[in-house]
Amino acid sequence: MAAPHILVVGSEPATVHSLNSLLEGNSYHAEAVAFGAPAVARIYRNPMPDLVLMELGNGHSEGLQTLQRFLQLRPDLKVIMLSKVGDSRQVVEAIRIGAHDYITFPLREFDLLQLLKRHVNAEWEADSHTKESVEEVGGGHFFLSASPLMQKVRLQAELLANIDVPVLILGESGTGKEVAAHLIHKLSARSGRRLLKVNCAALPGELLESELFGYERGAFTGATRTKAGKFELCDKGTILLDEVAEMPGNLQAKLLHVLQDKQFFHLGGETTIEVDVRILAATNVDIQQAMAERRFREDLYYRLSAFTIFLPPLRERQEEIPVLLRHFMQRIAVQYSRAALPFSARLMDACLHYAWPGNLRELQNFVKRYLVMGDESMAISELQADHRRKLVMVDTVPDSAPQPAPPAPDSVLSPEERARDLKFLVRNLKDETEIQAITKALAETNWNRKRAARLLHISYRGLLYKIHQHRITRVSASQITPFLHHGESAT
Repeated sequence: MAAPHILVVGSEPATVHSLNSLLEGNSYHAEAVAFGAPAVARIYRNPMPDLVLMELGNGHSEGLQTLQRFLQLRPDLKVIMLSKVGDSRQVVEAIRIGAHDYITFPLREFDLLQLLKRHVNAEWEADSHTKESVEEVGGGHFFLSASPLMQKVRLQAELLANIDVPVLILGESGTGKEVAAHLIHKLSARSGRRLLKVNCAALPGELLESELFGYERGAFTGATRTKAGKFELCDKGTILLDEVAEMPGNLQAKLLHVLQDKQFFHLGGETTIEVDVRILAATNVDIQQAMAERRFREDLYYRLSAFTIFLPPLRERQEEIPVLLRHFMQRIAVQYSRAALPFSARLMDACLHYAWPGNLRELQNFVKRYLVMGDESMAISELQADHRRKLVMVDTVPDSAPQPAPPAPDSVLSPEERARDLKFLVRNLKDETEIQAITKALAETNWNRKRAARLLHISYRGLLYKIHQHRITRVSASQITPFLHHGESAT
């Protein structure tokens, strides 16, 4: 078999000569070419190299422009960037354009050869993309990369781990955004330090500010001592700002200052506090819509999203469902000191045909209920009932009131299922009534959840729980609100 063909693209003759010698000495066929027009002209010609090693270009855009042109001409070309320590933002941009990997000067022969082995050896690559990988990432979390979509996320996390820039993690609720943050932290040079999570939606603005930035004694009523905030506690480590789009506007401005200057003040304090913290942010909100509605600052978005990772919903990676079901069953069985239950072909089929709108969180809770109840028929009935309720919500139109999901024909339901179906109908009717009342209150207050909670005579946290429980979003609410307004005008 012919030796792998490596094309070296660079502007420094000494670097190019050193790389050629190293490659030739390790049984690779090396070829060198200069940046710009000569490199692009070489990519037009055959034979195509198996891999390209390319310098970023001394802090200029030449390397990125050459990379972009390469991938326009040859989209399948594998390119590894050779970067310097201060080139982190350019490396992020190179990965965004389509570079497969990067390595930092000064080059170590062992590291470079391992990188080439990883990307040139087709058998290794095929194996890495087909094996099911369950990886413990700390904090009781695990990362599963059993699908091409999640293998891509895994690669992105690995590439970004040691590029010390903020990362914005997007995805629906329950897709594993916190797990992705743990993975990035684990793979980074900060892994020996703390990773702390702050849920920006769980605390009112004043409490959130003191939680993040700390306070001095006497800063407010009840502040009997000085307390460090999460940013101080995470110094040299990583902080995850979960549901960052829910952060109040005044705190968004303060967070922007921390991102720019890496310093802040305690509440009630006058001493500047400097910290070295890697910031990861996550949200399930449509961030573009939030910016359009001026609920989220554009300048903060561009600071946080040096690189963005999107976590796909479970319905787009169905091949992972059997692996996840069995893995959760094993973990929860140990936790509850019970024998793990099997998933029959009938139950597995029901799981594969269910959409899992709550993603991993819903699947985990389903496994927990199945293990505790030990009733396969009940588990299948639960999936079927939830599926019917979701269909009713989707099919709701303005001129017809939402109806409870009709029971399945007697020929489909088992005797046990028929006996329980009335309970499902009652539960579904109660849920629909709650959804309508909450949606109406949110529409009347333009999604001001504190005002909506007062209208409904429940606590703010109670409303947040209900919104999460029923998975009410602006999109789902827009399907129901016209019916509510139509009903009001008819009375």
